Amino acid sequence: MEISELLSPQCVFVSLRATSKKQALELLAQRAAKITSMHERAIFDVLLERERLGTTGVGKGIAIPHGKMAELDRLYGMFARLEQPIDFDAVDDQPVDLIFLLLAPESAGADHLKALARVSRLLRDPGTCEKLRKSVDLDSVFAVLTAGPASHAA
Repeated sequence: MEISELLSPQCVFVSLRATSKKQALELLAQRAAKITSMHERAIFDVLLERERLGTTGVGKGIAIPHGKMAELDRLYGMFARLEQPIDFDAVDDQPVDLIFLLLAPESAGADHLKALARVSRLLRDPGTCEKLRKSVDLDSVFAVLTAGPASHAA
């Protein structure tokens, strides 16, 4: 599964202004509601429920909040770079500035896990994260996200 299958340019936010984890999730739920035609409160509740199981702040300034919703017809991804890093209860106790939100239908099963793995691989690449943090506009951020990590194959 490629990032371009999950993400469109209108799902990328270059300088989201949030001062807390809750506010970041609320803002992303608002934006996801417009894209998915789901109610923003339902999206926010699914994200909060997942956070109660354990933080989706995976470390190195990255969070991958995600959840499943029966009413969705496909996987949806959103990416936000925050104006200022925020406390996200990350596993390494470092603030988060890069957030990739993933929403999946209840029936997604393996596709949901494949998408999470793909996003995780992308954001685990230090070079990719550096480019995301330095990119100045939506087009360049989207290009970095959809290009994925550089191949080291010979």
